[in-house]
Amino acid sequence: MLVIGAGPIGIELAVALKAAGIDYAQLDAGQIGSTIAWYAPQTHFFSSPERIAIAGVPLQTLDQSKATREEYLTYLRAVVQQFDLRIETFERVVLLRRRDDSTFVATSVRASGERQWHARKIVLAIGDMHRPRLIDVPGEELPHVSHYFGDPHQYFRRRVLIVGGQNSAVEAAIRCYRVGADVMVSYRGRDFDEKRIKFWLLPEIRALIRDGRVTFLPATTVREIRGDRVLLEPHREVKADTVLLLTGYEQDSDLYEQLGITLEGESHRPHFDPATMETDVSGVYVAGTGTAGTQLGGVKEFIETSHVHVARIMAALTRTVPPAESPAYETPES
Repeated sequence: MLVIGAGPIGIELAVALKAAGIDYAQLDAGQIGSTIAWYAPQTHFFSSPERIAIAGVPLQTLDQSKATREEYLTYLRAVVQQFDLRIETFERVVLLRRRDDSTFVATSVRASGERQWHARKIVLAIGDMHRPRLIDVPGEELPHVSHYFGDPHQYFRRRVLIVGGQNSAVEAAIRCYRVGADVMVSYRGRDFDEKRIKFWLLPEIRALIRDGRVTFLPATTVREIRGDRVLLEPHREVKADTVLLLTGYEQDSDLYEQLGITLEGESHRPHFDPATMETDVSGVYVAGTGTAGTQLGGVKEFIETSHVHVARIMAALTRTVPPAESPAYETPES
């Protein structure tokens, strides 16, 4: 068994495979939890700790609230150490092929060169946020333009234009304001969509806009970025020292395509049997947020909804009865 990906669900699956005595290898193109690692410092998860805990290991936070980026990465390292999982990190799988005998060969690249892995089955737990969704305008590549929200400190007393109108953009606007930045938000919609903004962020951003502390530029799109000036449509020009294009991220579906997995819809969601998580390529399974492809129109697959993927894959491998639904939580969705 070859597991590709070492995010939370990939790690949870590894714990289950090891407990069942199933021989496996696990690779990740970066460090464990690599997508979480590029969150801004002290970013809080939207889900409560019990929902993102894995492998039966409780997740404790310092103040009994939602976990920060740092707390969760610490937690993931502890789980890996507790179960003594061997994960080949910074080893990117660049080629996957199926042989005539229905086994698979994976070619990976690491600092010391290439190597090959042979497996009867593969689990792709690759996540869904591999690269920014570009807006394709002149100036997008300039050094003061970023698709990632970094340490808020660097925006102190800077004119910051944030482009986007969902959770990441709204949280960045609030945090930039609180560190002393001059914040503007350009959003193509006329107002924020209540269904796409977490309930505790929406009143904050609306109050800051109402009080003139954050400048809101609704129904606008970026036409061009020129040095410290940004041209918006309809015809408007604003000054900005930093431009944060927080317009979402895309999945790299290359490994799906190499194996010939059917990709469905605009999101390129891999086709799979929801009872077993097996794709339409026999012996290839999917798990985690990567099962949704590129999540368009709001995130629908989270860590907390993906725990059941592990149980279903394990049931398929051990030929036991899979769980029908995700576990229910006592508290409402957070």
